[in-house]
Amino acid sequence: MGDHHGHSHGLPAGTATGRHRRKLLIVFLITVSVVFLQVAGALLSGSLALLADAGHMLSDAAGVSIALLAAWIATRPATKRRTYGYQRAEVLAALANAVLLIVIAAVIFVEAIRRFGSEPEVHTGLMLGAAVVGGLANLASLLVLQSGRKESLNVRGAYLEVLGDLLGSAAVVVSAVVIMLTGYQQADTWASILIALMILPRAWSLLKEVIDVLLEATPQGVDTEMIRDHIVRVDGISDAHDIHIWTITSGVPVFSAHVVVDDDHLTSERMDQLLDRLTTCLSDHFDTKHCTFQLEPATHAVHEGQQHA
Repeated sequence: MGDHHGHSHGLPAGTATGRHRRKLLIVFLITVSVVFLQVAGALLSGSLALLADAGHMLSDAAGVSIALLAAWIATRPATKRRTYGYQRAEVLAALANAVLLIVIAAVIFVEAIRRFGSEPEVHTGLMLGAAVVGGLANLASLLVLQSGRKESLNVRGAYLEVLGDLLGSAAVVVSAVVIMLTGYQQADTWASILIALMILPRAWSLLKEVIDVLLEATPQGVDTEMIRDHIVRVDGISDAHDIHIWTITSGVPVFSAHVVVDDDHLTSERMDQLLDRLTTCLSDHFDTKHCTFQLEPATHAVHEGQQHA
C-alpha cells in the first residue's frame, strides 16, 4: 500500500531562526558597535585580553550575520531538486559559526603564549572602561536573545557566544583591576588565555548539535520507543515499525513510520480517520507536525518481515 500522509503535508512556513531575525539583527548592531570600541581600546591600551574579547565579539558578529543570511535563504520555496527547500542553510551557518569560534580561540591562545616572553605595558584605564561598556552591551544582547535560544540552533549559538563574551568582559575587568592594584602586567595575558578556553567548550557544544542534525540523529529528548507506544494505542493499529525521526533544521522535526492496520479498518473512511488520529497524536505529544505514515495490512507486514529475514 502506498505512502499515506497526514493532513499537514508541507513543512512549516518559517524556520525557528527566521522567527527571531529581528532579535538577531539587534544583537548584530550592538555587537559590531562594541567591536569597534574594544579594538580601539585594545590598540590604545595595549591589552591582549581586550583585543581577544574584541576578536571573539567579531566572530559573534560574523556568526549572527551568517545566521541572518541563512534565515533569509531558508525562506526560499522548495523545488523539484531541493524538496525540503533551503532550510538546511541554517545548519550550515551554525557549522561555519562553530568552526570560526575554534579558529578565534586558537589565534588568541597562540598570541598569549608569545606574550609570556615579554613584559607588555597595559594602560588599565582605557582597558577597564572598554571592558565595562562591552559587558553592558553583552548583557543587553543576552536579554534580547533569551526567548529564542531554545528554538533555534543559530539563536542558541548566538546566545552562547554572547554569554561567553560577557564572561570574557568580566575577565578583562578583573585583570585590569589586578594590574592597577599589583602592577602584574601578565594578568592581561592570563585573562586572554582564559577567554580562549571559555570559547572552546561552547564551540564544541554547537558543533556537536550541528553534527547531530547533519547525521539525522533523533532529536534530543525524543524517545522513539515511547512514540511507538503512543501509535499502537490508537484504535485500529496493531503495530508500528521502521520509525524514523530527524531534524531538517531547528524547529522543523520530521517523522516517518510503517503502521500495521487491523483488517477491519482497511476502508477509505477508517484509514482517513486513522491518519487524522496519528497526526494529532504526533503533533500533541511530540510537537512533530510533518509526518509520513505508510499504512499496511497485517499480511503485508508479515510479507515484509520475510523479505528482510
